[in-house]
Amino acid sequence: MKPYNINTVADYIILRLTSDEENTLINLKLQKLLYYLQAWSLGINNERFLNCKFEAWVHGPVCRELYNRFRASKSLYSFISKDDVDKNETSYMRIDEEDRSFINYILDNYAGFSGTELEAMTHKEQPWKEARHGIGPMESCNEVISEDTMRDFYGKKWNEINS
Repeated sequence: MKPYNINTVADYIILRLTSDEENTLINLKLQKLLYYLQAWSLGINNERFLNCKFEAWVHGPVCRELYNRFRASKSLYSFISKDDVDKNETSYMRIDEEDRSFINYILDNYAGFSGTELEAMTHKEQPWKEARHGIGPMESCNEVISEDTMRDFYGKKWNEINS
């Protein structure tokens, strides 16, 4: 099954988080949650979870495919709701149980943060900083964040957590 289509996992996350009134979901936050899912999968399991690349945009990592999905109707700061799930697509129901557990683990650790808090966190981490090396803080950038750097950075963090 892996790597999963980004929209499949996005729909799963949208449905899970919008059913919980404690969490609000904006496009920016959804992007960062999916980035952390990919990053930790690379670091922990040494495999891609999603079939997309993340670019080092001004406001943190962004998957262009997901951005394009909402582009016509939403900004990065627009709210995402159950109504934004593709009604004609139910592939999120076929996510493997073990993979759902992994998604839920990432959400348990990151969904409590706002989109801007997650953005700030990614800005302090090596993968995003390395991809934007030499680019000004407000300059546009579509440089792809290295999956090797993500694997190394989050793999080391995982080893520190578990030692």
